[in-house]
Amino acid sequence: MSHQPDNYSTTQDNANLTAPAPHRGGHNGAPLEKDFTNGTNGMAGGYHQHLDASHGSDEALRRIQTAGSISISPELFEKIYLSPQNRIHGDLRRTFGNPTPLALIGFLLSLSPLSCDLMGWRGAGGSGAAGIASYFFFGGLLMILGGLGEWVIGNTFPFVVFSSFGAFWMTWGGTLQVQFGAYSAYATDPANPATGITSQGFQASFAFFFLAMALMCFIYLICSLRTNITFFFIFLTLVIAFSCLAGAFWNTGNPARASKLLVVAGGFTFVTCACGWWIFAAIMLASLDFPIQLPVGDLSRYVKGASEKKATKEHDV
Repeated sequence: MSHQPDNYSTTQDNANLTAPAPHRGGHNGAPLEKDFTNGTNGMAGGYHQHLDASHGSDEALRRIQTAGSISISPELFEKIYLSPQNRIHGDLRRTFGNPTPLALIGFLLSLSPLSCDLMGWRGAGGSGAAGIASYFFFGGLLMILGGLGEWVIGNTFPFVVFSSFGAFWMTWGGTLQVQFGAYSAYATDPANPATGITSQGFQASFAFFFLAMALMCFIYLICSLRTNITFFFIFLTLVIAFSCLAGAFWNTGNPARASKLLVVAGGFTFVTCACGWWIFAAIMLASLDFPIQLPVGDLSRYVKGASEKKATKEHDV
């Protein structure tokens, strides 16, 4: 059987990064406008290049615009988009800016202070109520905008992750707002709605939301095995943190244990933030073609995709 392009090789048609590779022969057997099977495209200078993590994003885009056939390493693609390389029609990734760092900074500027609040640093506390505005405008707004941007350019996994966490931050901020009535319905003193936030009924009920978030992050954790090590550790620590938060809210009758679980949750989300700041810095440096590049640990080369395995099997036949 003739050799097929590998999963990370994309033939360029009109400088389209994500267009499917052309098949030999066009309509009624006529040759395609660009056929690189024989190493040329019917024009002078047809050639193939390979881009890997040593190339900055600007240099990569310049080569994509001029090259006949380009293959991009998974590590470079995932450093920019936090997603296994996929193929979509159109050239939206070259038309729009990368929305990934926008969503990441919204996540980090919400979770970093909350982590310190949960650990009680410098006398902080109150379940992070001081950061309500940041939960809405950074965590909620920026993450949903980033998620929509990922949707536009065809990156399903980051789109779902960022949008769901944007909704989480809006939910958390709304819950802490007395106008939403989330905890005031449980208030033991009608004149003081704040008494409801410490009631057993409210905390036991809200703990199920944290448990559902832990389950969601566990699914993301499995999916992240196709991305990179940094993303994997972000979800691993979030699974533990949300589980600890659920445990803390279910231990209202044991304040000492609940307090310890909140501190543990804050410690794990602090590690989450450390990983998040690392990957944010890596993406920003790559976006400016900075001479220093940060590795994020590509995992897709170890956990092969179903289509890649199928292509390998067909090639071996």
